[in-house]
Amino acid sequence: MNWYVLYTRSRCEKAVAEKLASSGIEVYCPLLKRKKLWSDRWKWVEEPLFRSYCFVRIEDCERDSVFTASGVVRYLYHCGKPAVVRDGELELLKNWLNEYSHDSIQSSAFRVRDKVLLKSGALMDQKAEVLSKSGNYLMLVLETLGMQIRVDLRKNIIEKIPSC
Repeated sequence: MNWYVLYTRSRCEKAVAEKLASSGIEVYCPLLKRKKLWSDRWKWVEEPLFRSYCFVRIEDCERDSVFTASGVVRYLYHCGKPAVVRDGELELLKNWLNEYSHDSIQSSAFRVRDKVLLKSGALMDQKAEVLSKSGNYLMLVLETLGMQIRVDLRKNIIEKIPSC
């Protein structure tokens, strides 16, 4: 059996995953735990890591059975064939979500002047301040060395240091 990528309607990822799981289909919808401010309090919510996508593990001949769940739009295709994700890649993703703080996963969580801690790479455990942000890159100034570095968020784990 292969893992396939399903494209869902906007904001229907969790509902699609629940419906498919209840019908006996193995499904994975990676979720991030975020602390959100409501009008009167902070609340922990789970948001999909990939907007409008879920992964299903299903026999090739049973692929049409996912369309019984409302919210499923289509399969994601690559080079004219349904996109297949290897088991190892999904296991890596699951381990990554379990191992690292979810606040460090989304690049939009970083703002100019934020204090951060590098959690991977040659400069691991170094504290820095965010100078600028551009797409998947952060320009940081290292506190102890006083030098500027450019960090690719796709290749490095960076954690925001909470302000007091």
